[in-house]
Amino acid sequence: MMIGKKNIDESDNHSHDHAHSHLPSDPELRVKAVETLLLNKGLIDSKTLDELIDTYENRIGPKNGAKVVAKAWVDPVYKKRLLNDATSAIRELSYQGRQGENMVVVENTPETHNVIVCTLCSCYPWPVLGIPPTWYKSDEYRSRTVREPRKVLLEFGLSLDPKVQIKVWDSTAEIRYLVLPMRPKGTENMDESELSELVTRNSMIGTGLPKEIK
Repeated sequence: MMIGKKNIDESDNHSHDHAHSHLPSDPELRVKAVETLLLNKGLIDSKTLDELIDTYENRIGPKNGAKVVAKAWVDPVYKKRLLNDATSAIRELSYQGRQGENMVVVENTPETHNVIVCTLCSCYPWPVLGIPPTWYKSDEYRSRTVREPRKVLLEFGLSLDPKVQIKVWDSTAEIRYLVLPMRPKGTENMDESELSELVTRNSMIGTGLPKEIK
C-alpha cells in the first residue's frame, strides 16, 4: 500500500487547520441538539429531513462529480487539464465553492487503485460529491482504511487483484481529492450524459467501481 502526498502515520505533518480537528465530535453534537430542538418544536419533520439529506448525499451532490468524470472519459484534453489542475477544470463546469477550493484528481489504472480518506476528521469535496456519507466520517473507516485498505474495500464489495497497488490519499483542510475511476468496458458508443449515469459516488471515493453495462 502507498500513501498519497503525506505519510498518514506522521500525524505531526498532517494538520487539519480548522476547528473540528480539535473537537471532531462537538460540531456534530451541536447539530444534533439543534435538530432535536427543531423536531420537538414541530418546526421540521424527521421524514422530510431524512429525504433532504438523502437527496444531497446520494443524488444531487454526486451527480456533479459524475459529470466531471464522464467529461474526462470522453474528452482527452479535458482529462489532461483535470489531472494537471483539478480545481480549474472542475470550475469550468461551474462546480466550485467551500470545501472545493483546492482539488486534486487521482486516476485509477489497471495497476493502481486510489482510495480517499480523511484520517483526522471528515474533509470531503462537497461541490462534487455532496454531503459525506456517515461511514466516511466514522472512526473505523478513517483508521482501518490506512491500516488494511484491501480488507476495507472487500467489505464494500470491491475485490481487487492482488497485483493491483492500492494508494490511499489523505484529505486535509488544504487539499481534497477525487478519484477518476476507469471507464467501464463496452461503453464506447455511449455519450457523456449516458456515461455519467454509470458513475457512482463510491467510485469517486475509491470504495467502489462505476456501474457495468448489463
